[in-house]
Amino acid sequence: MTIAETVAPLVRAAVGRDVPVKIRCWDGSRSGPASAQWQLNLVNRRGLRRLLWAPNELGFARAYVSGDIDIEGDLLAGLDVLEQMSDPSRGPGVRTDAEMKKALAKAALRLGIIGPPPKPPAEEVKLARGHRHDRRRDAAAISHHYDVGNDFYRLVLGESMTYSCGYWAQPGEDLAAAQYAKCDLVARKLGLTAGMRVLDVGCGWGTFALHAARNYGVHLVGVTLSHQQAGYASKRMVAEGIAERVQIRVQDYRDVDDGPFDAISSIGMAEHVGVALLPTYAAQLYALLRPQGRLLNHAISRRPGKRAGFSKTSFIDRYVFPDGELEPMATMIEALEGAGFEIRDVEALREHYALTLRAWVANLEGNWEEAVALSSAGRARVWRLFMAGSALGFMANRLGVNQILAVKCDARGHSGMPATRTDLLRSRASKP
Repeated sequence: MTIAETVAPLVRAAVGRDVPVKIRCWDGSRSGPASAQWQLNLVNRRGLRRLLWAPNELGFARAYVSGDIDIEGDLLAGLDVLEQMSDPSRGPGVRTDAEMKKALAKAALRLGIIGPPPKPPAEEVKLARGHRHDRRRDAAAISHHYDVGNDFYRLVLGESMTYSCGYWAQPGEDLAAAQYAKCDLVARKLGLTAGMRVLDVGCGWGTFALHAARNYGVHLVGVTLSHQQAGYASKRMVAEGIAERVQIRVQDYRDVDDGPFDAISSIGMAEHVGVALLPTYAAQLYALLRPQGRLLNHAISRRPGKRAGFSKTSFIDRYVFPDGELEPMATMIEALEGAGFEIRDVEALREHYALTLRAWVANLEGNWEEAVALSSAGRARVWRLFMAGSALGFMANRLGVNQILAVKCDARGHSGMPATRTDLLRSRASKP
């Protein structure tokens, strides 16, 4: 019996007997229907050992990131199948179903795979000890995700250097146009006009700050915990000739104390806050706004229902967003209203994020060799797996992304908001 034939029952037990998957093993042996859309390549014995020790998404992630396993063919189609393997209850020391246990024992016996589990890849994060979402731990988590290298991110994100959902206002637009359209959508919802003082929480590489200052004439403070982002954004403002109107800081949002601001944008940052700190987050932003000031909160959400506990086998937590927490949109709205905000507008952009992620995956795959040279093969694999898997999540409505526009009414309850949504979205761009 070949290695592929030995491994085949293990794969069938994991993904289901009716799922078409080809298998190719390190000895050249193959198994599975030729018509399958994708092929699982077991590059070496270590890849199988990783799966045997952790037959769940963490085991697969470790094998894929380390290059011990590869997916050949349509990645999105392959991941759609592999999602059926992602049962967090399956892991070392946890009772598995009889078919899986039988397949594991047979494969291990035939192939002589024994001994301790392989070490995790270097890309697997190990945060410093401390309470989840304390300042030191948050800074480490942000650094792990964002301080990968500005040149690497530019390959993936494209010219806009925007790491959040684009807004595909017209069919066929390219990624850059979609990202600048998103920036303008946020600016219009905030009612930006020349001379306003704006806070951008989680400013990233400064794309919204640049757009708002250059096209709307505002004075903006951007804060981020990433030193690489802050350095890039600051240089960008100088190069664009607007440094006198944009200040970029390495600062925790909880430490901003120089309000009031006329408007606050938070684009793709709230996911890092943590559900326990959402009331703190909302109260801090409310305190920093002047009366009738607006907040635009743009954040990913999960479907309603009881939140699962933190999983020790989560690929996202180990490799991508350590300590990240997604909550239903209603939880964010409750926190904002609890702080005193009035919610004025909500817009779902779920399908837009699926398009954005597909564009990022295409950028990464199209510049693969350079991306690997700028970071590592493992890091590039992390981002490819993460973005492709996330695209599936948005397409299947397991993930959502929403823009929530809130206002801080004045003492008499006046919002200063326009009477209609048409008026709200009317452009007020006024270059100085």
